[in-house]
Amino acid sequence: MQFLRRIGFFLLWLAAPLLASAAVNKNDPYLVPLRGAGNVSLVVACIVVVILLLRRGRWHDLAGKLLVVLWCLPPLLMAAAHLTFELRKHDVLAASADEMRQLGPHFMVGYSSFAEVAHLAEQGLIGGVYVTRHNIRGRTIEALRAEIATLQDKRRAAGLPPLIVAADQEGGIVGHLAPPLTKLPGLATLTGLAPDDQQAKAEEFGRIHGRELAHLGVNLNLAPVLDLKPPGRRNRLDFHTLIGQRAIATDPVVVSTIASAYVRGLEESGVGATLKHFPGIGRVRSDTHHFSANLDTPVKELEATDWLPFREVLAQSHSALMVGHVTLTAIDPDRAASHSKRVVQGIVRDIWNYQGVVMTDDLVMGAIYQNDVCKAVVEAINAGVDLLLVAYDGAQFYRIFQCALDGSRQGRLDVAVLRASEARLARGFPTEQARASPHLFVPSATASLSRIDDNPARGETRTRSR
Repeated sequence: MQFLRRIGFFLLWLAAPLLASAAVNKNDPYLVPLRGAGNVSLVVACIVVVILLLRRGRWHDLAGKLLVVLWCLPPLLMAAAHLTFELRKHDVLAASADEMRQLGPHFMVGYSSFAEVAHLAEQGLIGGVYVTRHNIRGRTIEALRAEIATLQDKRRAAGLPPLIVAADQEGGIVGHLAPPLTKLPGLATLTGLAPDDQQAKAEEFGRIHGRELAHLGVNLNLAPVLDLKPPGRRNRLDFHTLIGQRAIATDPVVVSTIASAYVRGLEESGVGATLKHFPGIGRVRSDTHHFSANLDTPVKELEATDWLPFREVLAQSHSALMVGHVTLTAIDPDRAASHSKRVVQGIVRDIWNYQGVVMTDDLVMGAIYQNDVCKAVVEAINAGVDLLLVAYDGAQFYRIFQCALDGSRQGRLDVAVLRASEARLARGFPTEQARASPHLFVPSATASLSRIDDNPARGETRTRSR
């Protein structure tokens, strides 16, 4: 019995600092499952342990006093973390109308609380919302449709442009609204068909996704995946990217053929497509949901392989482009592509002459969030990224928006770049408007990424003057 008491006492010493760490980091995306009832349970557990320690007379010796104090810390640290969150939230919600108008259109946010996201939408603090599985859990699809319609009604009443409403319906293992929407196989399942059949079937998949999403009120699908399928076995530590199961093929021509047809089907249904994840994550083994990742392939090789589908589909559609959180070491070894001016402005805008909408992958992913997220936010905006996505944990919007807010107040945001981005967003959505206007991506016969200096020691991206 004495032995068991010692074991229990040891476990209490071990658990107290762990709970204190969880409490002080209660707003971290990794601890989303602990929010709400989890936070309450943690506080109750701490109170119960403190009461038991006091009743057993542990307060009479130094070690016991220290243990009691340790178990009092988690609730206090949690209260401090919550206060920090509320102060940050208050600062964001108290932003001036000019600040909201300048920065709000560039943020797309996932949400759990309709009342909260409705307030953000009405105030102009966001330009888009992202809907996923938890938005339909335990509800009908018509309930979500009515919710989206209400958000758009609130935007109109506030004199603001319609929200971009995005979902993630790739097919295969990623179809966050299926069911209740139709669960389709991945586009990779079409590679065994003849080319004409590939196109016909892919276009049909696009129409099915497009019709169902449009009926729901979604106007942007975060698909298709254009990363080339990796030839080797997947990294066993890759729990979320799983690009080997999501990518279409290893052959860029096959990827272009299938993806172009799929995008046609989407656009014919009134839903925009998003090509992802430039500059490509098929060659990367690290999972950017959790870790930084380098893409060390020379630019000339990427231009001849991985980037062919992106250029081909962009040239034939009104698609948005999602930039991933991999570091393209030949161009900018110091930051991920998602917030690299050398990549976004130097390659996508200047070399490719693409003037459509560019968005980041989710900024809550570890490759960005666990590093200097504020620096990444400011750099992404100054690089010409149009939409900053906060998808997995919508509560992080307040932290990420405050990064932009502080950057603006400190004069670190390029106002001219923001204005150009605002113009792109205005003409990029809704899809019906985009289809009615000529596409702005004009690929040049002489434009070649071989004009980019692959030597990072130069410290800049060089392009031939136009």
